[in-house]
Amino acid sequence: MPSDRTIRLVAIDLDGTLLNDSKLVSDQTAQALCGLPERGVKVVIASARPPRSVRHIYQSLKLDTWQINYNGALIWDEPNRRIVFHQPLSGELARQIIEQARRLFPGVLVSCEVQDRWLTDRLDQKHTTETGRLFQPDQIASIAEMCAEPVTKVLLLGRPEMVSQLRHVVEETQPEVVVVQSDPDLIQITDRQVSKATALLRVAGHYDIPMNQVMAIGDAANDIPMIQAAGIAIAMDNATPQVKRIADWVAPSNNDHGVHAALQRYGLCNP
Repeated sequence: MPSDRTIRLVAIDLDGTLLNDSKLVSDQTAQALCGLPERGVKVVIASARPPRSVRHIYQSLKLDTWQINYNGALIWDEPNRRIVFHQPLSGELARQIIEQARRLFPGVLVSCEVQDRWLTDRLDQKHTTETGRLFQPDQIASIAEMCAEPVTKVLLLGRPEMVSQLRHVVEETQPEVVVVQSDPDLIQITDRQVSKATALLRVAGHYDIPMNQVMAIGDAANDIPMIQAAGIAIAMDNATPQVKRIADWVAPSNNDHGVHAALQRYGLCNP
């Protein structure tokens, strides 16, 4: 049954959660989210994407809150276009990881996100991210150039079997990082202290909202820490089994207005 606990902040993942498979927010979900501030409820986007790839969604929902990017490696103040919090990898560590990956698999595609800039040394649209479909790289650069400053996130892309092997190698040899594989052909590497949960704690603290008054909604492995930290945990019907196991409730899928259903179930919007 729905909790009688007051909900004052809703943290929502994007891909596979708020966005349907066409990468759109349904009209009824958008309308419900736009109505939450009138109820005294903050809406916070928590995504693996960089700020530039979230902007059109943020603006369409008329948000004014801080947002969580890069799985928590960056907290971004979109209205003022400024970084609130940043936990990057050192450039040297990023270089070591990339060179290790290239020694094992010379064909692996490598990208570095540095704050809100995308650097890569090789493009291949067969394996790319949603951000890669929306934007061109800011710079085609050598590995040394990509790692000349702290790196917010390293991405390794390629054939699923290759990426899976790389995930195990990086996890076993690089204790300073956390590795997330939310897609078969992609692993995302950030500082080991980074997660959507640690970022959400900072954001909720900024708004003076205790975590037991936070609802978190997600579908993938990178959402698990956030969902575990929140007072009310919602998984999408298309979520992984691991996410569903820790959820208080499983909403309909991202193609069936699942976020709207969660808001309605917990009294945050009208039927």
